[in-house]
Amino acid sequence: MIDHLLRRLRSPVATPAPEASLAMAALLVRLARTDGSYDVTEVASINRALAGSFGLSPEAAGSLRLRAEALEAKAPDTVRFTRSLKDAVPHEHRIALVEAMWRVVLSDGTRDEEEESMMRLVTNLLGISDVDSALARQRVGAR
Repeated sequence: MIDHLLRRLRSPVATPAPEASLAMAALLVRLARTDGSYDVTEVASINRALAGSFGLSPEAAGSLRLRAEALEAKAPDTVRFTRSLKDAVPHEHRIALVEAMWRVVLSDGTRDEEEESMMRLVTNLLGISDVDSALARQRVGAR
């Protein structure tokens, strides 16, 4: 009996990965909240990113963001979101996701050290190099 209990405690809990759009929305929310501030500018930027990335109406994007806020608040780590995106999005299309992330991170007009650190983690987990992420940030900043 104790062996059975120990095996259960040691085995990872299998939780289903969220769908790609919800995973992306949750990542955007997590990135926006990283600096301790989550304001209307960031919310609007997330809604635009979701609408543009997934072809959603403004109402559907807002609804997805609300679901993502709840999911992100309960999620213990970021890996489940990036894993879901890696499974659903081919590598050559992930740079567009990184650009959307940078738009959200930069939408409040400041480059925060915690946000940049979280971006490094997320892009690494997505298999995107620091150089490609920096180029994505520069493209976003030039717009």
